[in-house]
Amino acid sequence: AIITKAGFQTHTPFIDRSIFFSALSPTGDLSHAHSLFLQTSMNNSFLCNTMIRAFAKSSFPLQALYIYSHMQTSDVVSDHFTYNFVLKACSRAYKFVQEFGECDEITIVSKGGEVHCTVLKLGFDQDPSIQNSLLYMYSQCGLVHVAQHLFDEISNRSLVSWNIMISAYHRVNNSKSADYLLESMPLKNVVSWNTVIGRYIRSGDIEGARRVFQVMTERDVVSWNSMIAGSVSVKDYAGALTLFSEMQNAEIRPTEVTFISVLGACAETGALEMGSKIHESLKASEHKIEGYLGNALLNMYSKCGNLSSAWEVFRGMGIKTTSCWNAMIVGLAVHGYCEEALKLFSEMECGFGTVRPNRVTFIGVLIACSHKGWVDKARWYFDHMVKYKIVPEIKHYGCMIDLFSRFGLLEEAHQMIRTSPFQNRAILWRTLLGACRTQGNMELAKVSFLQLAKLKSLSDGDYVLLSNIYAEAERWDEVERLRSEMIDLHVSKQVGHSQIDMTECDKLS
Repeated sequence: AIITKAGFQTHTPFIDRSIFFSALSPTGDLSHAHSLFLQTSMNNSFLCNTMIRAFAKSSFPLQALYIYSHMQTSDVVSDHFTYNFVLKACSRAYKFVQEFGECDEITIVSKGGEVHCTVLKLGFDQDPSIQNSLLYMYSQCGLVHVAQHLFDEISNRSLVSWNIMISAYHRVNNSKSADYLLESMPLKNVVSWNTVIGRYIRSGDIEGARRVFQVMTERDVVSWNSMIAGSVSVKDYAGALTLFSEMQNAEIRPTEVTFISVLGACAETGALEMGSKIHESLKASEHKIEGYLGNALLNMYSKCGNLSSAWEVFRGMGIKTTSCWNAMIVGLAVHGYCEEALKLFSEMECGFGTVRPNRVTFIGVLIACSHKGWVDKARWYFDHMVKYKIVPEIKHYGCMIDLFSRFGLLEEAHQMIRTSPFQNRAILWRTLLGACRTQGNMELAKVSFLQLAKLKSLSDGDYVLLSNIYAEAERWDEVERLRSEMIDLHVSKQVGHSQIDMTECDKLS
């Protein structure tokens, strides 16, 4: 603001420094840096490199590739820094498109290969940093054989090179090659042992990972992050939170990766207090809250029922990914703020192409409609998915069938199941069977029951449901037939269980 008031906003050195600070500083704002960058001629190599570098390590790696393409078409001079940053962007973008499908993986691999060719042509292939970036890019894209070929050609391999290749083989579950490289390593460091922990975790052997972790003489932040994320992956959320406390006691400074995993554990256990403390520490350190971290905070607050804090996080984010919009829309819908959820969806659609709704977005929208009983709106949104080339999945059909069933539209629910690609999924027929009990529709109840029998998915609860429907209709012969069938087929009714908190009982006594 002071720079603008003084009239320096058009002064090139000030703009360059502002872009650099906003893009790369922990307290900066990448969206602001990008808007400033777009106001320049965009022909400055240093600024282009700065933006590529920033986007390469952000939640928007594809933007880095767009800027690189601009450099190529506009004859902006590239250097070895450019290619190093672009290769890192390719590595991150490949993982990103696998998760969110914003473009084809082949496009990313082709771009990486194109950059590799340019590197060879310009003679940058002997630069150790670029060599490692190439190894990492090919290994991240699943082309481990190409990475191995490059690794074999490196005359002076660093520890980084060895660790990249060991991690690459672990990632594709080739333990034999990973172990061979680990044995062949002239020196081993904490990174090497971290890859072993990573292998155990990827195979689901959290106990094996713990054994390695316990005997390590040196642990870095990656060691702790791997163990915390591994605990979350096997749903040991309490274990993850305990590890986080131990990490803090060991005076290891958490990273964004740490917070993402811990916030996930907080979300699943309802540990709102710990999640809020993490948020407060992030605000105190002026840490940028966006991308995966922003999504983790939104998810934590939403699952813990603190929608006001979730809304505060959402509105404070400069750049919002589709996942962030989804977390907020689903959170609002699940907690009954249905009008707000649909209003936010409309706002998302008016985002001028910056984000596109996906299958998860529409699950949130349909949940909102289901909660409020907005049948016509739900039909419209269900058909509206075609606009975004989204093929409805079983969860979308489940939302619609649940809505139709709860509001007495059983024939429409039945017709939707019959014409859907999921007519052989028991959960849809079981939803309809439950609704038939509520609505007293004996004929459709029999149809649903027979379909479940055809799918060999009958449970004791299904027998009880149909038996109760017959009992309410005073069809005692059918009730007796069903009970006899349960005995003949050895279908036993599951015993119910209840839990009480004895500490609460003590308070009452």
